[in-house]
Amino acid sequence: MRFTLSSTALSSRLQALSKVINNKNSMPILECFLFEVADKKLAITASDGENVMKTTLALDDADSDGRFAVPSPTILEAVRELPEQPLNFDVDITQNTIQILYQNGVYNFTAQNADEYPLTQAVGDDAKVIVMDASLLSDNLNRTIFATGQDELRPVMNGIYFDLTAEGLAIVASDGHKLVRSINFNIKSDEPAAFILPKKPASLLKNVLAKDGGDVTIRFNDRNVEILFNDGVLNSRLIEGRYPNYSSVIPKNNPNKLSIDRKSLIGALRRVLPFASESSQQIRLTLEMGLLKLSSQDIDFSTSAEEKLTCDYTGQNMSIGFKGSSLTEILNNIESESVDLLLADPSRAGIIVPTVQPENQDVLMLIMPMLLND
Repeated sequence: MRFTLSSTALSSRLQALSKVINNKNSMPILECFLFEVADKKLAITASDGENVMKTTLALDDADSDGRFAVPSPTILEAVRELPEQPLNFDVDITQNTIQILYQNGVYNFTAQNADEYPLTQAVGDDAKVIVMDASLLSDNLNRTIFATGQDELRPVMNGIYFDLTAEGLAIVASDGHKLVRSINFNIKSDEPAAFILPKKPASLLKNVLAKDGGDVTIRFNDRNVEILFNDGVLNSRLIEGRYPNYSSVIPKNNPNKLSIDRKSLIGALRRVLPFASESSQQIRLTLEMGLLKLSSQDIDFSTSAEEKLTCDYTGQNMSIGFKGSSLTEILNNIESESVDLLLADPSRAGIIVPTVQPENQDVLMLIMPMLLND
């Protein structure tokens, strides 16, 4: 079997798919890419046993169809350094040999039997379906993935929760200390449905969607999800279990409102945070009309810092503590130029929202306070 394709096109697809493959696999065949040639198209698959990603690219030429598996380290290194040029594959499936001819040289290596590659588990015809714009999904994954947990005892917290209702599609992530909830009002259903997407497939999807346009079709049941995007598909096993009632932890009445330039606040946090205790990373926010004071200290090392920022604040004078790194993460994952921080009192969660919401969306981020030692 012979076929020809672009070196850079092949390399870019392999680089994206390589993130699926684990360093240690339960089956040796999972260290390989599966190549399938049919109708002058090449489908390449990578799997770790729970997540399977497939991408398809057009071939310049192909004389027949066939399937074979290629060791991922070999093919990745072979094409990584090649400049743009045609690659001519000559594959003997019966002998499991591969020869790649390029402009100034030739590679020879061994293929693996494609029949050993595990089949992808189908979602089925009874699957529930969500269709959304690729850039919208990419934005939401970028916005939420940092807030997922790493809790072995509560695995449901380790993924991104998709909650489809008659009001809209809420995409939620939380580690118990911070929470992100983004409602998309254009996507709704009278028949409620939900699933928890693990962090790894969410990261894989985030990386490929940034380059793609068009619609994404999400098909899911109780155990698996199939996500179809431009020139590719991702199948993943879902996290099973009941996600906590995220709406119940969001305060309904936080009357004290701080409005401030987002980048100015991030800059001040970065300057003050190095002087905080390394273990707690606590930052004190002292609020009064027209003024925000950020301060930190580390008693063990006799260090402290304080910075004042002008702001728009309406509410009671108060001091509240937050984990500086978490507050910085939240601010870095909001797109608007300014943000509103809504507070009730120093013991209750703070809500951070963009001053200008994305179109047809409601983005909200929550951060739990830290007890201040006065």
